Amino acid sequence: MMATDAVREGNRTRAFLDLLVHVSRELASALDLRLVLERVLKLSLESVSGSSGSIIVLDDQGNPLDSILLIKDRVIQEATQQLKFTIDKGLAGWVLKNREPALITDTSLDKRWQAPPKGEQAKVGPKSVVAAPLIVREKVVGIMTLTHPETGFFTQDHLDLVQAISDQAAFAVYNGRLYAESLRRAGVMTAIAESAAAIGASLQLDKVLQTILEQTTQALEVEAVSLALVEPGEKELVFRAATGERSKEVVGLRIKVGQGVAGWVVKEGQGLIVQDTEQDPRFYSKVDEATGYKTRAIACAPIRARGKVIGVLEALNPEAGSFAGDALSVLDGIGNLAGTAIEHAQLFEQMEAARTRYRELFEDSVDAILITDWEGNIVEANRQAELLIGFDEETLHKMNIHHFHKADYKALGKDLTKLKEGASVSYESILQGQSSNEVGIEVYVHRILMDGGEQLQWIVRDITERKNLDSLREDLASMIYHDLRSPLANVVSGLDVLEMMLPVDQDPTIRSVLDIAMRSTERVQRLANSLLDTSRMEAGQSIGNPEPSAVGDLVQAALDAVATGAQAKEIKLEAGVIKGLPKVLVDIEMIRRVLINLLENAIKYSGEGQKITVGARRAGDFVEFWVKDEARGIPKNELERIFEKFARVQMGASGNTKGLGLGLAFCKLAVEGHGGEIWVESELGKGSRFAFTMPIARTGALEPAK
Repeated sequence: MMATDAVREGNRTRAFLDLLVHVSRELASALDLRLVLERVLKLSLESVSGSSGSIIVLDDQGNPLDSILLIKDRVIQEATQQLKFTIDKGLAGWVLKNREPALITDTSLDKRWQAPPKGEQAKVGPKSVVAAPLIVREKVVGIMTLTHPETGFFTQDHLDLVQAISDQAAFAVYNGRLYAESLRRAGVMTAIAESAAAIGASLQLDKVLQTILEQTTQALEVEAVSLALVEPGEKELVFRAATGERSKEVVGLRIKVGQGVAGWVVKEGQGLIVQDTEQDPRFYSKVDEATGYKTRAIACAPIRARGKVIGVLEALNPEAGSFAGDALSVLDGIGNLAGTAIEHAQLFEQMEAARTRYRELFEDSVDAILITDWEGNIVEANRQAELLIGFDEETLHKMNIHHFHKADYKALGKDLTKLKEGASVSYESILQGQSSNEVGIEVYVHRILMDGGEQLQWIVRDITERKNLDSLREDLASMIYHDLRSPLANVVSGLDVLEMMLPVDQDPTIRSVLDIAMRSTERVQRLANSLLDTSRMEAGQSIGNPEPSAVGDLVQAALDAVATGAQAKEIKLEAGVIKGLPKVLVDIEMIRRVLINLLENAIKYSGEGQKITVGARRAGDFVEFWVKDEARGIPKNELERIFEKFARVQMGASGNTKGLGLGLAFCKLAVEGHGGEIWVESELGKGSRFAFTMPIARTGALEPAK
C-alpha cells in the first residue's frame, strides 16, 4: 500500500508540475491584458473543473483597473464595475485585505461571500468557491475567484492548485497590465499630440475654441463638449463655445465659481469625472433646465495658462455609456494645450486691436509721423507727412529721413546712443521738402517695437507759426526796450530833480507819491535792462562786469526792492543767509535783478499772510541762493518748460497768468552766464523753492568799487 501511495503521489506531483509548465508556456506567448486574463481564467477553470470565475486586476492603490468574468465559457463584458462590489464587500475584498487564499465549501454558510444585488449570480443558489491573490513584489496586482455549483466540491488540494497557478500567472497579469498602461499612455499622448497640432494651427480665438471642442469630441467620443472661461473678476464662468445638441443655448450662460461641476473644478483646480450626474451633489441641473439638454455623465478638466486656471473644458455623455479610465488624462492634456492656445489667441487679438488703434492714431494725427529703421530709411509715413514733405507714400518709402532735414546729433547722441538707451529726444531743425521751401520744424524721436523689431518713430511738427510769433515777440521786446529807453531816462532824471527840489518839511503825501513813481520807474528800468541783457546773452556776449560781492548785501538789496509789494499783501519776508559765507564773483546789478525776479514771482503767487524765505549757503566752490514760498506750487508737467522764453505757466484756476514770460528766462540766462545752475523744486499745495548757484570769488580778487 505504501508503495502504491508513493506512486500515486508522484504521479500527482508530476501532473501538477506539467500543469504549471503548460500554464507558463500559454502565458508567455501573450502580452495583451485581456487575452492574458482570459487564458489564465480558462486554464484555471479547466484545472479545477470550475464552472465560472473572475479575475480583477488592481492598480497600485488597490482600485479595480480591469477585469474578466467567465460563466460557462462565455466572457461577460463590462464586468469591472460589477466586480467592484466584491472588492468592497465580498470575498475578493477579504483576500485583498488579508493577502492570502480562501476556500469556501458552502457560500450560504460563509459571511465572506456576498452575492451582488443584481446580475446573474444573484439567481443561483449556494456554491463552492476558491480565491487567491496574484502577488508581485509584495503588491497584490489581482484576485482570481473560481466557483462550482456544488457545495463542498472544492478541497484544500484545489486551493493549493489555484494558489500555485495564481503565483505563476501573477507576473503575466502584471506585465499585461503594464503593457495595457503603456498602450493607454501612448493613446493619450497620440490624442494630445494630434490635439496640439490642430489647436496650435490658428491664432484666431473663435477658431481656436472650435478646434478645441472638435479635438475633445474626437478624442473622448462624446455627445457634446463645452468650454467656459473665467471672467476678469474671477467670480463667474461664462460659456464661450459648445458643440452638440442645444449648443446655441449653452453659449453665453454664466455660472458662479464653485457652482456645479465646472465651478467646482475651477475652485479646486483639479479635474473630475462624474459617471452618473444624478448621484453627485456637485452637479448643477439649472444649466440642463435652461438648455433642455440631459446630462448623464460629465468629465471636466481645468484650462490653465501660466499656472493659473482660466477656464474649464467639459465633455458630456460618452457614446460608450461611461468614461474610460484614461479619459481625464486626455481631457487634462487637451485642457493644458487649450490654455496656452487661448492665451496666445487672446494676446494676438489684443495686439491686433492695438495695431488697429495705432494705425488709426497714426493716420489721424495732426502731425507728420514717419517710421524708419536705424539708418533712417522710411518704412511708414502717414498722410500728414506726405502733405508736409510733398512726396507721395510710394516715393517716401524709397527715401531716407535725413534727405530732407538735418538731424541734431548733439541731441541724438553719437551713433544715436541716446535713442538706443531708450530716451526720447526732441530738437528743432529745418525741413526742405519737394517745394524747396524751408519750413521750421520740431522733431520728436524715440525707439519703438514694431513687427518684432526695433524701429524709430519721428514726429515732425510744423512750427512756422510759432517761429513767426517768437519773431514778433522779439521785435516787440526790442521795440519796447529801444522806444522806452530814452523817455524812461528822462522820467528818472526828472524824478531825481523833483526829489532834490522838495523842501525838508514837505507834505508826506507828496513824498509818498514821489516814492511810488520812483519805485515804478525803477521796475520799468529793470524790465528794460533785462530785455537788453537777454538779447545780449542770447547773442553769446559775456557777462559785463563781474566783481566780488557780499552775499548778504545782494540778498538785502533784493529784499528792500520788493518790501513794499510784500507789505501790500501782508506777506512776511525772511532772510536765511548763513554767516561767514565767502564773496561771490558776479555782475551785482544782474544778480540783484535775478533775486528780485524770483521774489516778485513768489509774492505774485503767494496768498495773504504767507511767508517767503530768501537764503544762501555754501555748496563746494559755489554759493547756493534760494527763494522759498508757501504758495500753491507748480504742476509737475510745467517744471521742465518754466525757464523757457515767453513761457507762462498756468498755475491759477482761471488760467489768466499775467506777464511776458521773460523773467525766469532772463534768470536762467544770467545764472548760466555766470557759470552757475538754476532749478526749481515744487509740489502742488506745498509751495516752490527756486535755487541757483554762483561761483565763489577767489582769494585776492579786487574789492568792489566804492
